[in-house]
Amino acid sequence: MNEKKIGILGGMGPEATLVLFEEILKNTPAQKDQDHLRVIIDCNPKIPDRTLNHELKEESPISEMVKSAQILENAGVDFILIPCVSAHVYLVQLQKEIGIPVISILDVLIEEIVLNFQHLETIGLIATDTTIKSQMLNERLSECGINTLVPEQNEQKRVMKAIFGVKSSVSSNISQNASSTFEDNNRSFLDVAESLIQRNAQGIIAGCTEIPIFLKAEAISVPLINPLELLAKKAIKLAKFSKWL
Repeated sequence: MNEKKIGILGGMGPEATLVLFEEILKNTPAQKDQDHLRVIIDCNPKIPDRTLNHELKEESPISEMVKSAQILENAGVDFILIPCVSAHVYLVQLQKEIGIPVISILDVLIEEIVLNFQHLETIGLIATDTTIKSQMLNERLSECGINTLVPEQNEQKRVMKAIFGVKSSVSSNISQNASSTFEDNNRSFLDVAESLIQRNAQGIIAGCTEIPIFLKAEAISVPLINPLELLAKKAIKLAKFSKWL
């Protein structure tokens, strides 16, 4: 059986794109280079911001998303991954413009919850304003009989500041200021997670793909559900072991 080629529609953001690729490498059963999967990445950070469009009606990202998806399709990939939860607001529009499937991070997340976390009654969701206000995850969780807790208004402001902090190169550079920025971002995500847990969240969804860069499973007392890791594992299964999509 021929392996399928994975396409990553990246740049939303660039670091989350890198983390997804790393998760694919890390989780692929490989003994040598040739055992790894063919992955083609179009890292397009020029795609307009999803939250600014959804919340403030600024420039839509869909045109640039379609261009990137078409580049990947023309390059011969069999399916596409998007390492950005907020971008899935536009998934139906995007799918209409291309002839290959986009594997929904939302579908993968719900599949995992049904298989392994169905016993949870309440899950905390840390995500962008767009993901929370669109209710796209809350509705899916409700269908599974799971209640969703989201941060309070002041906490959500900290979340958004930290997410944009991750996107800034300042947080990646080695300097005293960068170290302080890193700790601030880390503290924000951890504080919000702990607040949700105190409000009886029995698990936490890292509902923005920048969050797992900082918030780690061992730092909190309940399961941390990482959609990027789940998406990578799903992609490996589809590419390496699935006859059909």
